[in-house]
Order: sequence, then structure tokens, then C-alpha cells
Amino acid sequence: MLLPDGFPGQRLRALPRPLVAAALRRPPTAALLVTDAGYFPHAANHGRRRPDGTPEVVVIVCVDGVGHCEVEGRRTVVRPRHALVLPPDLPHAYWADPAQPWTIWWLHAVGSQVSEVLTVVAPDGREQLVELHDLYRAVSTIDDTIGFLERDETVPSLISAAGSGWALLAQIAADTVSGDLRSGEPVRQAHEYLRRHFAKPVRVTELARTAGLSPSHFSALFRATTGHGVVEYTKRLRMARARELLITSSRDIAAIGAAVGYPDPFYFSRQFRTVHGCSPSEYRTLHRQS
Repeated sequence: MLLPDGFPGQRLRALPRPLVAAALRRPPTAALLVTDAGYFPHAANHGRRRPDGTPEVVVIVCVDGVGHCEVEGRRTVVRPRHALVLPPDLPHAYWADPAQPWTIWWLHAVGSQVSEVLTVVAPDGREQLVELHDLYRAVSTIDDTIGFLERDETVPSLISAAGSGWALLAQIAADTVSGDLRSGEPVRQAHEYLRRHFAKPVRVTELARTAGLSPSHFSALFRATTGHGVVEYTKRLRMARARELLITSSRDIAAIGAAVGYPDPFYFSRQFRTVHGCSPSEYRTLHRQS
């Protein structure tokens, strides 16, 4: 027999449904509301069968042991460092492995912004298993969510829990876009290199060679994880630093351009304008006036 809860050491909070209905009629919880959240350690015999699904998105983060999920005849094995995402109204069943019961942190969320996140995480409306790039951050976020709901059921607590719930969904969406942690590692290392050395000349062939990939494969992976090519990504890093220097220092425009990798001040000004719609000097003046 599957047990929905009742595990030693568990934490569990579920909002009364009249309170959920009221919260979904007012901002900002109408956009996203965490309705249920919990922590089930070593949850032997845990499981749920929902022939009609739930009105909320269900997120289950596995930190130990093994679990299983079945949706429309499809079976998924849930292992540590993964988040199982079940979209609203999707009939499903999940349960702890009898030999290796899972330990999970989980939450349910509903609201107008949930569907926007799911267009990234589950665009086909099916269940998704996402490898988490930072398990500790995901656990900490759910822990915070439970803490807010444990505090009380006032509007400030519901808003705080919604913020944590959004942070978790955003993390899962980002990890979905980034893809497999192992295959994305060369690109992650390239990101770190560029963030440290953004003022140096950018050579895609050298970055690809360092990653052990062909330039075309490396460029495709890089664009998939950032939404930009290497050159554009580097330009935005440079512009972020340029904005900082324009605001916090009195250095002249040419010196700032050279500091962020543009020895030609005229080229720096043109590149700055393509990103910000104004020249570096105009940006500095506007910021000081504001």
C-alpha cells in the first residue's frame, strides 16, 4: 500500500483550498502560489496515484535513493540530483523504490506564470526529468519555501513562499536550457574563462580546441546554453563592465574602452551604442542626472 505521507522526520505544509482560491484572485500570488511543500526522508512505501492529475505543477527533487514515475504507460526512473516535473492535469503515479526508497524535497505551484515556465521545461505537456546542476541550491530553495509556510499563512508569508517557488522553477528552466551537465561542462568552463578574461581577444577556434570540440560543435553548444554566440556573449560581458566603470569612476571614455577590450575608442563607442542605444558619454550623463 502506498503512503502519501507520515514519514519520521518529515516536514509538510498544505494550504487550505479556500485560502488558495483567495490568493489566486489577488496579485502577486495570482501569478505564482506554492500550495503544498514538503520534505520526506527515506520515504519507504511512499507514493501517489492521481488518475486526473493535479491543478498544480508538481516538482519532486530527489536527493537520495530511487523513485519511479508512470504517465500514460511511460515509466521514468528518478535518481538523485534530478527533478521530476509533472505538469498540471496530467494523470500520473509515482512511488519510492521498494529496495532504495527515495528522499525527496517537493512542492506544488499554481498561477499564471507556471505555464510560462512549463513552455521551457515541458513544452510538449509531458512529464520531464531534469538533471539539476546545483542540487544544494534547489534543496535550500524548497527548504526556504517550507519555512515561509510553516511561519504562518499570512499574505507576506505566501508572497515569500511564491518567490522561493519561482526561484526553483527558474533554476529548473535554466538547467533544462543548459542541457546535460556532463555534455555542457566544456561550455561552462568556457563561460568561466570568458568572464575572467573578457578583455582579451576572442578566438572561437582556441576555445573549441581547449574544450576538445570542433569549432562548429562548440559554437552550437555555446549558443544553445546562452542564447548568443561567443562574440556576442563576450561583448555583453564587456559592456556590463563598461557600464560599471562609467558609473563608478571618472576615467575617460578611451581608457574605459581599453580596459574592457576595445583599444579603438571609436569602435568601443559604436559597440556600446548597439547595446544601449546611446554613446558611453551620454550613458554617463544620463546616469548622473538620474
